[in-house]
Amino acid sequence: MFGADYPLGSGAGFRSFSGPTMEAMRAWNFSAGRWFGVYVRMHAFWLALLGLAVGSATYAGVAVARGMLLWCLMLGAVAVREMARALVTLWEGLELKGVLVLPTGAVLSYATTDASERAAKEALQLRLALAGPAANLLFGLVLAGLMLTVTPGIELWAHPWVTPTRLLRSAVWVNLLLAGVNLLPAAPLDGGRIVRGMLARSKGLMQGARASAGIGQAVGFLLVAVGVAGRNPWTLGLGVLVVFGPHLESDSMLLDSDVDAVTMRDVMLRNFSTISASETLEGALESAVHSLQDVFPVVRGGNMVGAVSRQGIVAALRATGDGYVQGVMTRTLSTASPDDSLVKTVRRMMSATGVQMVPVVEGERVVGIITPQNLAHSMRMLNQRRRLRRPADGRE
Repeated sequence: MFGADYPLGSGAGFRSFSGPTMEAMRAWNFSAGRWFGVYVRMHAFWLALLGLAVGSATYAGVAVARGMLLWCLMLGAVAVREMARALVTLWEGLELKGVLVLPTGAVLSYATTDASERAAKEALQLRLALAGPAANLLFGLVLAGLMLTVTPGIELWAHPWVTPTRLLRSAVWVNLLLAGVNLLPAAPLDGGRIVRGMLARSKGLMQGARASAGIGQAVGFLLVAVGVAGRNPWTLGLGVLVVFGPHLESDSMLLDSDVDAVTMRDVMLRNFSTISASETLEGALESAVHSLQDVFPVVRGGNMVGAVSRQGIVAALRATGDGYVQGVMTRTLSTASPDDSLVKTVRRMMSATGVQMVPVVEGERVVGIITPQNLAHSMRMLNQRRRLRRPADGRE
């Protein structure tokens, strides 16, 4: 069956995406001005870090100014890595729109959809991910060499490595530790972005994002546990940052630049195949073979009552043999309206569990659907259409 405009069935649990989200947390940042045409915002974690640095100076019995200088060293280390990444974007001809600076680095936002699309490519993501740690590592080693040359008696390996009582030693270790920390497989760290790209290629955008977020959460909670057990506030703070990391960044192709203005109406699939709830799994698989869809709405008597994926059909056949679609379909679906922001909807799809498809509802009627596969295809076509229209717009 093909088409759209199905009523919502009473047999499924439908919930709207318009509930409370992590938007308030993403608003925990403040403007640091505009530098070289790029809007810079600092995350509130920097204020917490300043309090931690000042507190450590007070605890050590040294001047508060030393704690503030330690905080400046941390900010300088982040500046070193971001200058290296800025050089990569400049070399690649990618125009930046804004930067959100976290204590572990910055999340980049691009000025155009074309730049966002190019930046999302795995090869460029890898270069950007390696540029920051490489810059910090090189800068830290150069500082260490200079200090050992000028003051041979300096104890670089003495503990603690980062302390307001030994600012020269801290300057070296802040850079070296920032390089190492960013290789951990947890977003928003560089290693997490590499892992997310690899998982997105093998599992698809949504499943890859969820899998990488799960890995990041595990790493974050491990760091929190280590920080608590070792009574190390720096490790504890890093763990908290990593735990909330997936909610703080928006540097993928879908969440950047002028895509903010894209609504569900712009990318939803209006003509789609459906499968009856009373269809056998063998029959459903036969239908799936002849369709490019990856997820199918399940209907009963003209009402949409659930969804089933191609992978779910195959898995059920392998596990229990033939049966009926209604036995394996997802009954709880989250809905969106045609005028909902694509950015907000995709963020919620990534954070939710078990979301295979989002029905787009107008009134009581389903007028379209969004699936991970059609979303990626629609975004590519939307970007192509915009690029084709730009020359014509420039002649008017």
